Amino acid sequence: MAAPVPEALSKARAYCARQERCQQEVRDKLYGWGAHKGEVEPIIARLIAERYLDEKRFAEHFAVSKFRQKGWGRRKIQQALQQKRVSAPCIRFGLQAIDVGEYRTMLVNLLRKQMQKLSSVPEPLRGMRALRYLIGRGFEPDLVRAAMGREED
Repeated sequence: MAAPVPEALSKARAYCARQERCQQEVRDKLYGWGAHKGEVEPIIARLIAERYLDEKRFAEHFAVSKFRQKGWGRRKIQQALQQKRVSAPCIRFGLQAIDVGEYRTMLVNLLRKQMQKLSSVPEPLRGMRALRYLIGRGFEPDLVRAAMGREED
């Protein structure tokens, strides 16, 4: 049974008030609650007008929190935002919110930790494994190689 529009709207407001959401998350939730296609887009538009939804704000919050809390690199954050169907301009805005100095410091710290974990591994393999690990976390290969070059100094 579909939720009436006022009920779906109030549920969506409460859902958005708990934490930042992107439009697709709210859209999926509304469909999950039984809203029909013709009801969903007007509700989304209303939530945007009332500032419950803001893709730019969501992208910024998502990027900074995934970077600081999970240690994700820009590439992984970008892919996650693309999966959530966030627009390219909002993704760029979100990625720009990550402080460059903090980003490089995180990269160097993760590299040091990984190299310590791999201390029993022979040197040529250690570098390759650390590189693969950091690329897997979403850090750009050229930045990882540069950080590895600085570590050897």
